[in-house]
Order: sequence, then structure tokens, then C-alpha cells
Amino acid sequence: MRKWIIALSILTIAGTSDGGVKYAGPDADAIRKAAMDYCESWYTGDAERMENCLHPELAKRIIRKDEKGRSRLDNMGAMTLVQYTRAAWGPKTPKDQQQKEVMILDVYGNVASAKAVMAGWIDYLHLAKIDGEWKIVNVLWEVKPKAGEN
Repeated sequence: MRKWIIALSILTIAGTSDGGVKYAGPDADAIRKAAMDYCESWYTGDAERMENCLHPELAKRIIRKDEKGRSRLDNMGAMTLVQYTRAAWGPKTPKDQQQKEVMILDVYGNVASAKAVMAGWIDYLHLAKIDGEWKIVNVLWEVKPKAGEN
């Protein structure tokens, strides 16, 4: 019995390539769609699609260093992100370099957490089911190091 429990635990942990358990609940498709709309609209420059997947009060944040090496929290709201999308910065990424991997990390009731791996950064998304639709309400992101950086 103990060997069976250990084997089941190992299979559960190894359920996906990123070491997490793949969520396949009733809202999985809708959560994944919101996250993929976020990724794909960036690369296509589709500001309307970006706006539709975001809650209007979105908070997108990143930790940056100032000129003295101190950490600071930079913030971006939904409309700024929509404007950056409209400015078509995303389509400048060559198609063969456009990475858009989405993993649902956790779901509980009307809230979810997902990870989006993009070409130059990783986004951790918090989503909420609002009036029956999944919207991204928070994003905490980090820039990937360039080749040769640590």
C-alpha cells in the first residue's frame, strides 16, 4: 500500500513538464483562453483583444533596480498595457521567437493563478471570474536574462 501511495505521489508531481499538476477543471478552457488572449494579442498588436481579457483595474508590476541599485516596484495599469499593445511593440518580435506558453497553476472558486512564458519575460497572472468571464486582474512579471547574463 505504501509503495502505491509513493508511486501515485510521484506521478502527480510529474504530471506536467513544469513539475506542476495540470488543471483540467470546468473553467480550464476559459482561463487558458484569457491567458492566451493576453499573450497572442501582444504579439499581434490587437489592442481590442488585449483590453477584453483584462479587468479595467489591472495592476501589472515588476521589480526594477534604480541607479543606486535599490529595488523599486514599477506599476502599469490596463489602459497603459492596451496602449503599448496598440503601439505594436509585440509584432516586432519575429514569429519564430514568439513564445507563448500558458500553465494554469491553481484554481479556487472564482480565482485562478497562471504562468505565461513569453519571448523575453515571464508573467504570473491572477485571474478572476467576473460576471461569468475570466479576466486578468494582476500580473507580476520578470524579464528573462539575455544570453550571457546571470
